[in-house]
Amino acid sequence: MPIFVAMKKAAEIERLLKPWQAGRPNLLDFDKAPADTRVVVAMSGGVDSSVTAALLNELGFEVVGITMQLYDDGVLRQKKGTCCAGQDIHDARRVAEGLGIPHYVLDYESRFRDSVMEDFADGYLRGETPVPCITCNQTVKFRDLLAAAKDLGADCLATGHYVRSEPAGQGRAMLRAVDRRRDQSYFLFATTREQLAYVRFPLGGLIKHEVRELARRYGLMVADKPDSMDICFVPAGNYASVIERLRPGAAEPGDIVHMDGRVIGRHDGIINFTIGQRRGLRLGGEKDPLYVIKLDPQSRRVIVGPKEALLTAALYLKDLNWLAAGGNDLERAISVKIRNTQEPVPATLVPGPGGRAEVVFEAPEGGASPGQACVFYDGEMVLGGGWIESTRAVVPLVTVAAE
Repeated sequence: MPIFVAMKKAAEIERLLKPWQAGRPNLLDFDKAPADTRVVVAMSGGVDSSVTAALLNELGFEVVGITMQLYDDGVLRQKKGTCCAGQDIHDARRVAEGLGIPHYVLDYESRFRDSVMEDFADGYLRGETPVPCITCNQTVKFRDLLAAAKDLGADCLATGHYVRSEPAGQGRAMLRAVDRRRDQSYFLFATTREQLAYVRFPLGGLIKHEVRELARRYGLMVADKPDSMDICFVPAGNYASVIERLRPGAAEPGDIVHMDGRVIGRHDGIINFTIGQRRGLRLGGEKDPLYVIKLDPQSRRVIVGPKEALLTAALYLKDLNWLAAGGNDLERAISVKIRNTQEPVPATLVPGPGGRAEVVFEAPEGGASPGQACVFYDGEMVLGGGWIESTRAVVPLVTVAAE
């Protein structure tokens, strides 16, 4: 590489990193030289993880790339916008070859099916709205892949997630990404403190367009590759087809019932519906628009009502995970997210026994569903979160008894 090109690229990297690297002796917060720091990078074949590997390699870290093969579905193998299958594994391998770093592919198909896909199907059968990306991070990525990184003698595992972490006391704190539109802290709330101490997120201080700019500077063939948008194992967003394949016969028909108790239609299976859904109800003769406000798997009923019936006053959570130390048993004012795409909203957290808690919204929120995650924030810091077990609606629901 001509010296002036190398100098220009180095200056560009320094410009992009300077705002958030200032005062840190090592980009990954180790008290030793990058050359003495072995890092395993989780490479999905996308631009973010590829830039993570290229950046750390450029800065002198000993980088090892690992790609997880999570499924092998002919429908998905050539589908754009997925990860961890077919073309994406090939892309990750080519990026690693171009960087001159070791690269391994780990077959985690059975683990992914058992830990993520089966749980996803069972959640829908329970009338929930599962979030498989959180389960994947919680199990296959930050449990199994992290163990593999340790087996390779790595000082840490690095990923391309848009979230920040920094030293805090004897461990590390998780913070929201600088790029708010890309912040992925919602998907990482279930990370344990022990895992957080071992994982690093080098892109958390960058904006997405800067990451793509770096990818072009590095000459990465994935620089303009589209982002993964859908759930990776769900072709064309067709959840029901995946559930039917995993749980044959799951699509049992039932009644569509108005919240006032009237039976107003029929459906082909509750697995085709989620809380807040309006399209696909195929209802005629109703004056006002109707939305799915509750799913009753026992009676196979889809309960619908007006939009205001979706407003939730409080949530009841289970399986809480705390990332921040101290004060976990005290009632406190926090901000929360119940979906990744929203900004945190003010609420009061009331801890309960057995890893449970109540979250009371300052102003009613719409579209909360059992199975979703509720993530806690204190400003920039991610405190932790839990899984929604049930909700308390603003508008009372008439009890609809099963026949």
